[in-house]
Parts: sequence; structure tokens; C-alpha cells
Amino acid sequence: MFFIAGAVVLAFIVVGIAIPERFGEITVAVRDGIGQNFGWIYVFATTIFLVLSIWLLFSRFGSIRLGPDSSRPEFTTVAWFAMLFTAGMGIGLVFYGVYEPALHMNDPFITASGDPQTTAMQYTLFHWGLHPWAIYIVLGLALGYFCFRKGLPMRPASALYPLIGDRINGWIGNLIDILAVFGTLFGLATSLGLGTQQISYGLNHVFGLPDGQLMQIAIICVITAIAVTSVVAGVDKGIRRLAVTNMWMAAALLLVMFLLGPKLFMISMMSTGLGEYLQNIVQMSLSFFSPQGDPDAKAFSEGWSIFYWGWWISWSPFVGMFLARISYGRTVREFISASLFAPLGVSVIWFGVFGGTGMFYDEKTGGAISGVDNEGAATFALIDAFPLPAVVLKAVALLTILVVAIFFITSSDSGSLVVDMLTNGGDPHPVRAQRIFWATMEGVITIVLLVIGGSAALTALQAAAVSTGLPFTIVLLFIAAGLMKALSAERTAGTVPVVRSGSKDPSERGDRIPVGRNEEAESSPEETPDPDERK
Repeated sequence: MFFIAGAVVLAFIVVGIAIPERFGEITVAVRDGIGQNFGWIYVFATTIFLVLSIWLLFSRFGSIRLGPDSSRPEFTTVAWFAMLFTAGMGIGLVFYGVYEPALHMNDPFITASGDPQTTAMQYTLFHWGLHPWAIYIVLGLALGYFCFRKGLPMRPASALYPLIGDRINGWIGNLIDILAVFGTLFGLATSLGLGTQQISYGLNHVFGLPDGQLMQIAIICVITAIAVTSVVAGVDKGIRRLAVTNMWMAAALLLVMFLLGPKLFMISMMSTGLGEYLQNIVQMSLSFFSPQGDPDAKAFSEGWSIFYWGWWISWSPFVGMFLARISYGRTVREFISASLFAPLGVSVIWFGVFGGTGMFYDEKTGGAISGVDNEGAATFALIDAFPLPAVVLKAVALLTILVVAIFFITSSDSGSLVVDMLTNGGDPHPVRAQRIFWATMEGVITIVLLVIGGSAALTALQAAAVSTGLPFTIVLLFIAAGLMKALSAERTAGTVPVVRSGSKDPSERGDRIPVGRNEEAESSPEETPDPDERK
């Protein structure tokens, strides 16, 4: 896995460097072709995942724990939610929080609705609300169940054990895991490159520092160094602390923006936007516009909704595996309710404050927010629109830069941990040397692409990563089927049976699961070495 995944990554880097423009044309054409011809698969699959998640939440399987019946959560609820949120889409909210609603408000499809502001907020919540997290829940719940309760390695292929058995250790399982590595690593590298450009623009905006390649390389090196330190320290000592810090800093930025912005307008956008979203969620979930239909509606659907579904699905191995890794001891009901509804609440507040303020000042300034050259500059354009002293505006911009930077660090270290697990046989505690390698590789990939290929190479890489969403959609559908088959056969009384390679009948196994943290393990700490100290 390690060498094959590394070879695939290097091959794409070489192509991206050698012919960045042509590489971009090919990958963007593939992505657009998938959206036009297979977008209906995304539409129906994401709807199925959401319906399945809500059904499991209220089903009799909700009390099943991700681990033995005696297991208890490894992290506090606050720390767990902080890691869940920052890994899932925290950086996306900062990056698109101002820009997307303002841009939607001026889209022909949205303006035809008669109330562009409310409709813009409605579709923004549609893209960032329940559907993305339902995608993550399917994979995260399956991996947490099969790894912590059934003793299988933490790799996407393990979730297919009820369907294909020991063949998860053959070429089928390896192909699925390589696809997961590809989507995770390139998705993170793309986001790191886009975030670097946003931070570089912000530093130029606040301090007048040169916004060029040297500045971007320096930013990537600093972020990568901190991410390496965090991922080496482990989940509890490194990633958890950064995630909690990041959550409080994001809350501070949210409060500042709320105090500075048009409060009644923001509250109105939260309320009416959420109401329209929930009222029309079934119609939006099943909408797929044919080529003979409204061209504006078709362009909006393919350019935004279907693109987002492919993007979220390509990220599902990263976010799903990380959610599973930090959710040992949680019940199915806890896992789904926290992963589904808590992020929706945060998204409503965040987009209501940032997106609502962005739409308000976009109209007031004649399109200064939606008309920026790149998405990352929209937040700083909004800050400049406030009628406040320059020193206050610079302080708010500096806080924004810090939040963006820490969000990218937490995304990088959690993503590195996932790639480590995938290329280390599904071990939830990969060795340190491999953690350092993949965390460093993300920074190297981003630097090489930015310096040689520029934004064209990053766009191509993003399109290539999103294109993996189509084959992985099929994989996720099979994973959902495997999870339902396993849950239906669940026997909650007595010792939890372990399913391992070579065992034809799960009932023949009666071992306790030797992973995670539980009461039995904590009763004899001297016999349980720290996983981070493995050679």
C-alpha cells in the first residue's frame, strides 16, 4: 500500500509539473463530463445516505457502541466535537463563508426565484448542511463499527467484509484503499494551496508583505512544520489541543463579526434561510436538471450542487476515517446525532453571520464582495467595507488569518493521520516515521505545484480529486449495504464476536477487541504500552 500509493502520487505530480495547462484541461473535462452524464448518481446516492443516517438514528441499532459493550468514549464531548468539526469542514466555512452566499445572490438561477437573498442562503445550507455529513457518517460509522467492535483494520475495504469476506485483503481491497489515499492526499494538498494563497493575500493586505511565491513557500513550510509536530504528538496531545484552540478562536471571530455586522439582517437570514432549506430539502435533494430544461438551473446544479457532492464524497475517506478514529466508545445514536445536527447548527449560524453580512455589504458596495478575483479575498473585502478605523479593521483581518492558518493545520494533521493509517495496514496508531513522511509530503506536493504549475496545477489537482468521487460513490453504496447486513446480524448480549481474516464464521470467534481504550485496558496500564512509542 505504501509504495503503490506513493508511486501514484508521484506520477500525478510529475504530470502536473510537466504539462500543467494540458493536465488541467483533461482533468477539468473529466470532472465536467462526470457531472453532466453521471450527476444523477451523486443526487440519488447522497439522498440515500441521508435517509439511511436518519433511519439509523431512530432505529433499534442506535444503542450499539463503536467498541465492546463495556467501552466508553475516549475524548470529552467538547474535544470530540471540536475535532469532528475542524476536520470535517471548518476550513471550508472560513474560505467560502462570505463568498458563496454573495455569489449565489447574483446567479441567474437564484435571482429568478424572486427572493435572491433567502434563496442564496437556502442553497448554501443545502450544500453545507445535512448531505455532506450524511456521506461522512456512512463511512465513519461503518469503519468505527468494523474496527472497534469487530476487530478489523481501519481501512475502507474492511467495511465490505460482510459482502466479499477475505477478498478485502486482495486487489479489490487494495484498489479501494489506494483510491482513498489519492482523494485524501490530493484534496488536502489542493486545500493547503488555496489556503496558502488566502493567508498570503491576508498578510499582504494587513502588513504589506509581498504576496508572491517566496511568501507562499514560507507559509507552507510553517504550517507543515506545525502539522508534523501535531501529528507526531498523537491525537490526544496534538490534534485534540489544536482543534479545541481552533474552535474557541473561530467562536471569537464569529462573535466579532456578529457585533460588527447588521444584526437583524443576519438573524433574518439564519431563520428564513433555515426554514426554506428544511421546507424544500426533499425537492432540492432529488432535483436533477436535464439538458433540455432551464439552462440556468442546469448550470447552477452542475457547477455547485453536483460539484459539491463529488467533492464531499472524495473527502469521505479522510473525514470518515478520522471521525471513526476519534469516536471509540460512542453509540451509533451519539455518533449520528452529533455528526448530523451539530454541524448543521454551526453552519446556519456561521453562514448567517458571515454570508448574511457579505450579502448586505455586497449590495451596499455595488458587488465588491462577489466581484473579487478569488474566493479567499472575499472575507478581507468584507472587512474593508466596515465603517471602522483602520486599526480595528487590521485587528479583525489578523484574527481571520490566524483562524484560517490553524484550520489548515488541523486539516493537515488529521488528514496525514488518515493517510498514515491507510498505508500502515489500517493500524489506528501508525508509526511515527510514517506520520512524518506523509505530513511532510503534503507540504512538498503543494510547494512543487505552486512554484512550477501555479494555480492551474492546483485547479487540475482539485478536479482530479473530485473525479474520484464517482467510483467512490459506488464503493460507499456497497459499504452502506455491508453495514446494514452486519447490524442486522448484531447480537448485543455477551461477548462481541470478532471478525478477522481467515474466519469464515464470525460466531466461531469470541475474542475481545484489542484496540481503543476501555475499562479493562485502563485497569492494567503497566501492561499496555503507549501506541505512540511503537518502533
